[in-house]
Order: sequence, then C-alpha cells, then structure tokens
Amino acid sequence: MSGIAERFGDRAQISESYGDTTVDVAPADWIELLTYARDDLGHAFFDWLTGVDDPPDAFLVVAHVYNPVAGRRLLLRTRVPRENPHLPTAVGVYRGANWHERETYEMFGVIFDGHPYLVPLLLPDGFEGHPLRKDFILAARVAKAWPGAKEPGESGHGAPSRRKTLPPGVPADWGQPDA
Repeated sequence: MSGIAERFGDRAQISESYGDTTVDVAPADWIELLTYARDDLGHAFFDWLTGVDDPPDAFLVVAHVYNPVAGRRLLLRTRVPRENPHLPTAVGVYRGANWHERETYEMFGVIFDGHPYLVPLLLPDGFEGHPLRKDFILAARVAKAWPGAKEPGESGHGAPSRRKTLPPGVPADWGQPDA
C-alpha cells in the first residue's frame, strides 16, 4: 500500500497482519482515506463499519472495504475521543455505510456528523444507554434469574457450587445473587 504512504505520509500508520492491510488515521483524515481507497485503490465494495470500545478514553471506528478486481481487503480505522465522539459520515463516499453508522451510533454513541438520518435502528423506543460500551451494565442476570444451572452443582444436586458473585459490570449495591 505504498500509495497510501505516499498520499498520507506520517498521517497514516500502515500495518500488515495475516496478509491484510490495516490503515489508521486521525478523524480529520477519515473521509479522505475512504475516498482515496474507493477512487484510487479500487476498493469499491463497502463491507462493514463498526465501533470498538477502547477504554478509558476512546472508541475506534473501523471500516472494511474490498477491491473485487484485485481481491484485496483493506481495514481502515480511526480513533474518536470518548468525551466527544464525533466523526464525519461516510455515507457520501459509501452509501452502504448508512445502516452501519446508525448501528454504531446506537450501540456505542459515536455521532456521525452530516449523516442523513442518524436515528436509533435496533433497540426499543426509550432505551437508555449504549449497550456495546464496556461500561454499560448488563443487568439481565440480576433482574431475572437464569432458568438453568449456571455452574456445575448449582442445580441443587451434585457437587457444591462456587461462591455466588454478581455478573461482571453489575454494581455491588444491586444486592447479592440468588442462592
């Protein structure tokens, strides 16, 4: 990917892993990188885009594009700060990014500036929070007990069970799990 190195210089970090190329850029270079990948490198097929929670201070936005003629994949990434997770929308470059940006907005809270219809996509109306963030409390196992044994011996017969603990991410003041 010498073309990317020539075009972006120090603004892009390029790495190879398992035969695939990954390019990391700053948010200011995000749209330029996507456009360059499509127009100059032939990566016309937009595969997917998602977020990755990278505590304590950022989210990664990751896009996967494909060059169908050369049969090459390209993973493009940028890092947005957790306290102000804004990124320009990629919908003008790849129309297929529309749904993926809406999902990333809903699940991680990343705001895609200029998106034509940035509204919740999957969760029920009134849902609060962003469930794919690592600090989101998954309280379902505390609110309603799992209908089956979770560990060997918890079914009431067999070996004694382990000490009961709360599921990961559940605050200690939510009470102890059922015995």
